[in-house]
Amino acid sequence: MASFQLELVSPEKLLLSRAVEMAVIPAAEGELGVLAGHAPMIVALRGGVISVREGGQVTDQLFVAGGFAEVAPDRVTILADEATPVATLSKSDAERRLAEAEAAFASAANETPEKREAAMARVLSARAMVEAALAA
Repeated sequence: MASFQLELVSPEKLLLSRAVEMAVIPAAEGELGVLAGHAPMIVALRGGVISVREGGQVTDQLFVAGGFAEVAPDRVTILADEATPVATLSKSDAERRLAEAEAAFASAANETPEKREAAMARVLSARAMVEAALAA
């Protein structure tokens, strides 16, 4: 199967840079499967898990809290707000993050729509983190 270059960058470091067969990305509009030769696009990411496939099997799973992905026929570059290998996620940390995000959303009830939307995005990202931690 044809491959493409996948790069995953977080503010702290370059987490992944290698040729892969497929990546499934948590785009804001839904899961996006990328193969070599994919049409060019830029997509916003929601909180969720990026799955990397090689040899017909999932080889890596990384949780991202949000960000952007630039897709080209021969390369995908993911700029993540935060990225963590799923295997290292802590259930208790994820649940704490969810509780904090839900409290922040509740206190944003009288804020601007933009602030409420940002608070809800943090809640949804934290829920995805809890789900990923439980599945690990």
